[in-house]
Amino acid sequence: MSEWKDLRSLTMDELTEAVVGAGEKKFRAKQIYGWLHQKLVRSPEEMKNVPRDLLSRLTEDHPLYGVTEIERYVSGLDGTMKFLFRLHDGNLIESVLMKYKHGNSVCISSQAGCRMGCRFCASTLMGLARNLTPAEMLDQIYAIRSATGERVSNVVVMGTGEPFDNYESLSRMITILTDPEGMNLGSRSITVSTCGIIPMIYRFADEHPQVNLAISLHASNDATRRELMPVARSYGMDQLMEAARYYVDKTRRRITFEYSLVKGVNDHRRQAEELAGLVRGLNCHINLIPVNPIRERDYQQADTGHIAAFKGLLEQKHIQVTVRREMGRDISAACGQLRKGYKERNGER
Repeated sequence: MSEWKDLRSLTMDELTEAVVGAGEKKFRAKQIYGWLHQKLVRSPEEMKNVPRDLLSRLTEDHPLYGVTEIERYVSGLDGTMKFLFRLHDGNLIESVLMKYKHGNSVCISSQAGCRMGCRFCASTLMGLARNLTPAEMLDQIYAIRSATGERVSNVVVMGTGEPFDNYESLSRMITILTDPEGMNLGSRSITVSTCGIIPMIYRFADEHPQVNLAISLHASNDATRRELMPVARSYGMDQLMEAARYYVDKTRRRITFEYSLVKGVNDHRRQAEELAGLVRGLNCHINLIPVNPIRERDYQQADTGHIAAFKGLLEQKHIQVTVRREMGRDISAACGQLRKGYKERNGER
């Protein structure tokens, strides 16, 4: 049986094995799977047509762990909702519901905290507490759907944590999320963002070729990237771009590079020219992000003029580029700030 014990982390095959092992017929597994991943029940008691004794035996070995909403913030500007969830062991994570004309996107966390140490990110300030299970990743989506009644058309794994530092859980979550017997979300409606753990980029391209990939680049050369992102000390820019090209060649899909513009660090014309050279000939999109300042760091958001000039130069080089629209900017700062603020207010570490 799977190393993941919680009931929502089991695939249909594993759940079927558990049900048959409990002396019940296979069709019970489909019933339970539907309750969990289609009807999004929050407790075993809600599964009305499943025998109580079967559920008791299953949940004894496979507890129905999920997330519990602690706080919610709603933007008065664009309706964005930010959620602070507590896990069964007391750890805290964040998720976001973003509303667009083309549909609703949920941004989920993959870890409680983060150990990547990116200098401009609030998520990493308190270190990594632990990885999330597939069920805990899924239940962020399910809990938001249940609480708001909103349909979710896209899922982005861009919240707290580095998804490829928790690859096995990530991969299983994608498998369950796209299962026709479950929520049945299309693979192309999922985007995973990584800071650049190169071995996992190759594996991801091989195992999930229809899922979108975004790489947090944030620099145009090794020296600047090492200043901003400790992961760059392990993986150089040439290696990273080679992995990106492998993804594009293998999947035939466009890759996204995220580039946070930090005033005086990576926002000048020289860096724009270097970036254009890096991605030349690659089917990609550059997502420019005005960095969200956090008080523990001295990085500042690039000036509007520098952002426009940076974007303009890339466009002159015929590179697809946009400036990310800030969603819910009136309700929170950087990713990781809800969790950090709650802990500070309540004297938690």
